[in-house]
Amino acid sequence: MRLNKYVALSTGMSRRAADDAIAAKMVYINDQPAPLGQQITDSDVVTLDGTVLKPPAQTVTIMLNKPTGYVCSRDGQGSQTIYELLPAAYQELKPVGRLDKDSSGLLLLTNDGTLAYQLTHPSFQKEKRYQVVLDHDLSATDLGVITTQGVKLEDGPSKLGLLGASTKWEVTMTEGRNRQVRRTFEALGYSVKSLHRQQFGEYNLGDLTSGTSKPV
Repeated sequence: MRLNKYVALSTGMSRRAADDAIAAKMVYINDQPAPLGQQITDSDVVTLDGTVLKPPAQTVTIMLNKPTGYVCSRDGQGSQTIYELLPAAYQELKPVGRLDKDSSGLLLLTNDGTLAYQLTHPSFQKEKRYQVVLDHDLSATDLGVITTQGVKLEDGPSKLGLLGASTKWEVTMTEGRNRQVRRTFEALGYSVKSLHRQQFGEYNLGDLTSGTSKPV
């Protein structure tokens, strides 16, 4: 197995992040700094910052229907965290991307670094679909701006697919910038009253009850 895949599977990080750690001399094989592209055998001992790595015997991926009010981290700093909703068997899984505290819906968690990379890296163009409610009707002019040239944000233009009317819209996008949907509407003077993710790539929330999870 190639080293960056081994590190990714063992830690949940992307292969690109694993390559960065290898290049930074944070990864050792048999007590020697690991070169990029190294192949790993069963007898090799691989460490990251002194911690021995071992890929999970079985990869696990689950869907969680995240309620609003929960944060996607282990340390909620006073807020409820998604890990309070998960059975003990899923406590070591890591979120694929994020949903902010005020958003709800489909959140994937996995120990499969390869899957996490394929779902989040821009080159794979994974579509995400949201149900969004605005504080007032979206004008035809602003609808055209969002869906054609895009809205200028500090981290680049944001172009979304929109289907709906009045204040209720289905939003589709393939990017994954922080709070992008909310920031896009806010830049035009709208407030997002609710944001619910229904689909991420090939995964669809279906009828999964809020606050519950299931393997996929």
